[in-house]
Amino acid sequence: MAIRIEDKRQIVAEVNEAAKGALSAVLADYHGTSVEKMTALRKIARDNKVYLRVVRNTLLKRAVAGTDYECLNEVLVGPTILAFSQEDPGAAARVLKDFAKENEKFQVKALAVSGNLLPPSQIDVLAKLPTYDQAIATLMSVMLAPVTKLARTINEVPSKVTRAVAAVRDQKQDAA
Repeated sequence: MAIRIEDKRQIVAEVNEAAKGALSAVLADYHGTSVEKMTALRKIARDNKVYLRVVRNTLLKRAVAGTDYECLNEVLVGPTILAFSQEDPGAAARVLKDFAKENEKFQVKALAVSGNLLPPSQIDVLAKLPTYDQAIATLMSVMLAPVTKLARTINEVPSKVTRAVAAVRDQKQDAA
């Protein structure tokens, strides 16, 4: 079915806007995936704040022109689904990686982060990036560790003195 020129312009503008605000992108080949599974993937993507769209390759090339994701033009062959991570750089990679595990026909083609094209084998690296909340929690635990250790050390001084006094007392009682 042919798409009208106005609709094409709208698609290009929408994808371009999403690309400008995206932190990372993942391209996948969805050929052979059922409609029900694709609908489930779209729901999971929405829940994880991932922009997911099936776009014709010619329109996608125009949409990513002038953005960090222009490097994706090299791998635009065949049916392509595009996922942009909007808030968490690893969100799109996690969603598509998990979906690909359950659907053998679904294949990740490429990844892009900050204008760098990465091979599909790097999806684990991108998917394992911590979320914002996980990164803050890790940072806070690292910042809290020295303070906790200092408090334990300061608390240990009176305990050592008490044990030393008790040992001297026991020694004197044994001698008497």
